[in-house]
This record gives sequence, C-alpha cells and structure tokens, in this order.
Amino acid sequence: MTDEANLDAYLRRINYAGSIAPTIETLQAIHRVHVSTIPFENLDPLMERPVRLQLSDIEQKLLLERRGGYCLEHNLLLKAVLQSMDYAVTAVGAGVLWGYPADHQPQQNSHIALLVDVGGVTWLADVGFGGPGMTGPIRLRADDEQETPHGRYRLSGGYPKWRLDTQIAGEWRALYEFTASPLGNDDLVAMNDYAMQRHRDNLMAARIEGAKRHALRNNRLNTHENGETTTRMLTSLIEIRDVLTNVFGIVLPETDRLDPALEKALRPVAG
Repeated sequence: MTDEANLDAYLRRINYAGSIAPTIETLQAIHRVHVSTIPFENLDPLMERPVRLQLSDIEQKLLLERRGGYCLEHNLLLKAVLQSMDYAVTAVGAGVLWGYPADHQPQQNSHIALLVDVGGVTWLADVGFGGPGMTGPIRLRADDEQETPHGRYRLSGGYPKWRLDTQIAGEWRALYEFTASPLGNDDLVAMNDYAMQRHRDNLMAARIEGAKRHALRNNRLNTHENGETTTRMLTSLIEIRDVLTNVFGIVLPETDRLDPALEKALRPVAG
C-alpha cells in the first residue's frame, strides 16, 4: 500500500466536488459520501475468488469496475485517499464483537479501522463495517456519546484497548474492539486470509441511501429508517441480482461463478 491513490478517479466515483483540504469538515464529507456510493459486498469470497489488497487492484474493482468490497478494501482505499490529501492516517486491526454474545472474546482481528490525525486531534474513521457501521468519523475519546449522520456511537476503554458501541433502539451494542497499534503487511495478509474464510458462505451487502440503511444477508433485505425496519424476503436469483444492482448499486461481474455463488443465498436455513 505504498502507491499513491488515484484521487481524481476516487472523487469521480463518490461524486464529490468539495474541498480536499485536510480538515475535519472534509473528512466528515468524504466519509459520508463514500458509504453512500461504494457498497459493502462480499461477492469475491462468495465466488471463491481472491481479494487482492494492492491499491491498484482495489481501485480497479471499487472505482473503475464500480463494485464494492469488504472492510479491508474500503478502509485501505480510504487510507490511501486521505494520505494523498495530506492527512496522517494509521490503519489498526479490530476484533469483531457485533453478532456475538456479550462475553465474546475475539481470538483474531478480522476488521480494519483508521485513526486520522486532524490538527492534533485523533478521529476514528471506518467506511468498511457495513450494516450498523459509522457514516461519519468520531473523536478518539472515551465515554463520550457522539452523533453521526446515521446514529450515535461511543468509545470506551482507552489505551491500550478501545471498544466501539452503537445505540440501537435505546440499547448500546458492541461493534468491535481495537488498539492503536499500526498494522503491518503481515498483519494484513493474515487478516485477509481470515476474512476471506468468514465471508465465503453468506451473501452480504450494505449501503446508505439518504436517511436509509440497506442491509442484505442472504435473501433477507432489511431497510432501516427513522427507527423503523422493513424486511423483504427475496425468493429468486433474478430478485437477488436486481437488488444487488438497483438497491446497492453494484455493477455485477460477468463470470459464470456469480450465479452459483448467489444461489447460496437461497438455501433453506437448517432448523
């Protein structure tokens, strides 16, 4: 990840024409429009195709092919973009807590987040969590409830370990825990291998649309807006392809691996 980001291609992809000065206002704006235009999706692992973390590969997929990706792709792309705007950025590894029992202890980092220095203040940025993830950066400060465009978050703990929670229906739910230690290349390789395994069996996609959060897991499409959730069950491959294209804005790859992979989403759930 030492190459320079194609900033012009990125700004065109997210339809952003505002300031690129390294301020908190720019960071907030970029963060918000990124999650609205580049979806979270795991089609490559689902098709058993490798996810490559070279910047040129990420840009080809997310910018030029108008695909989405999972956490490592999103946040490594944003890291390179922010660095090209003269922000100081550190990538850190995180252990996922979301979807697990309250006493869960992650055995391995499978998520990546960014610490961004703006005028001597450190902010947590993350455009790659999907689902309940942040749509704006928050200050790296414990026990302070912070608003973003799509929800309230808080950090607890502190050095060496932090935990990120979000408030859903009045209840605080844990998303992940992390330390401020920077990731090395070996860390990224191990995380990518682990993330590939975790994303091989279930179709997932997420995107922000205005005030709405769209989240797809297999054939269940949830749309969250103003505290209300509507659910649509998809019953055919045609419906799944249509939703991926028209709700999540993914230009589907032309490969004979895609439909067999998407059919995994229609498998009956074991009782």
